[in-house]
Amino acid sequence: MGLLDRFKASLKKTRDKLAGGLLGMFRGKLDEDRLEEIEDALIESDVGVATTEILIEQLRTAWKAGEVTEGEQVVPFFKQRLVERLAELDSGLVFAPQAPTVILIVGVNGSGKTTSIAKLSWWLREQGKSVVLGAGDTFRAAAVEQLTIWSKRVGVDIVKQATGADPAAVAYDAADAALARGADVLIIDTAGRLHTQPHLMRELEKIRRVLGKRIPDAPHETLLVLDATTGQNAVQQARQFNEAAPVTGIFLAKLDGTARGGAVLSIRDELELPVKFVGLGEKQADIEPFDAAAFIEALFL
Repeated sequence: MGLLDRFKASLKKTRDKLAGGLLGMFRGKLDEDRLEEIEDALIESDVGVATTEILIEQLRTAWKAGEVTEGEQVVPFFKQRLVERLAELDSGLVFAPQAPTVILIVGVNGSGKTTSIAKLSWWLREQGKSVVLGAGDTFRAAAVEQLTIWSKRVGVDIVKQATGADPAAVAYDAADAALARGADVLIIDTAGRLHTQPHLMRELEKIRRVLGKRIPDAPHETLLVLDATTGQNAVQQARQFNEAAPVTGIFLAKLDGTARGGAVLSIRDELELPVKFVGLGEKQADIEPFDAAAFIEALFL
C-alpha cells in the first residue's frame, strides 16, 4: 500500500466528518454568508480556531480579489494553502553530525508512547540504523517490561535498571552503551507526566543535562507523543508541554482511530511544531514519516 493510500485509509473518519460538514457547501457562487458557513463547518470539523481564521482570511482575500468565486474552487484553494503552511516546517528527523543521535520521547501515560517508540525503532532499523533504547520510565515496572518485549520484537538493544531507579542514571548508562556499541541512534523513554507535575518536569531537565554532558548537543530531538483521538485537547497538551520542556516535533499516535485528524493543522498554526511521524495502527510497521502533500490530499479526497 502506498503512502497516499495509507493516509486515505487512516484519515477516513476525519475525512467523513469534514465531508459531512463542509464539502457539501462547495457549490455555486461564493458570498459572505457562504464564507461564514464554511468557517463554522471548519471549526466543527476539528480543524481548530486558529487554522480556521487563517484559512477564511486567505479565502476572503482571494474572493474579494476575484481569484476564487465559485464553491468548487474552495477545496483546491484550501489544499494548496494547507500544504504550503505544513511544508514551511521541516518534518524530517534531525540526525546529529556524529553518532549517536539522541531522541528523547515525552508524553502523558496512555498517549501511545511505548508503542510509538517501538514503531520508531522499527522504522530506523528499516533505514539501516542501529538503535539502543533507554528504559527511562522507571516508575512503572510494566513500562520497562513492555519496552523490553518490543525491543526483542524489533531487534534492538535495551538498557534498563530496577523499578524506581533514577531515570537520569538510566539515561547516562544508555548513552554509555550507545557510544560503546557504536549505535547510530539512542532513544530514551521517559515516565508519562503532566505539565502540572513540577518534580517530574525537573526530572526531565535532569535527564536532558545528563545526556548533554555525555553526548554533545543531546538530545538532538525531543518528540512529544500525542494521542490523535483527543483532538484539540492534544493541541492544548502540546502547548503546555512545550512550555515546560522544549519539544522539537510531534509523533501523532492513533491517527487511524479518530475523526480528529484536523488537529495536525492546529498543532502547526498554534504551536509552530512539525508533526514528524504518525502512527497508523497497532503493528510495529504502522508508522509513516509525516508528508504534508499526502496528508492534505487524503484529508480532502
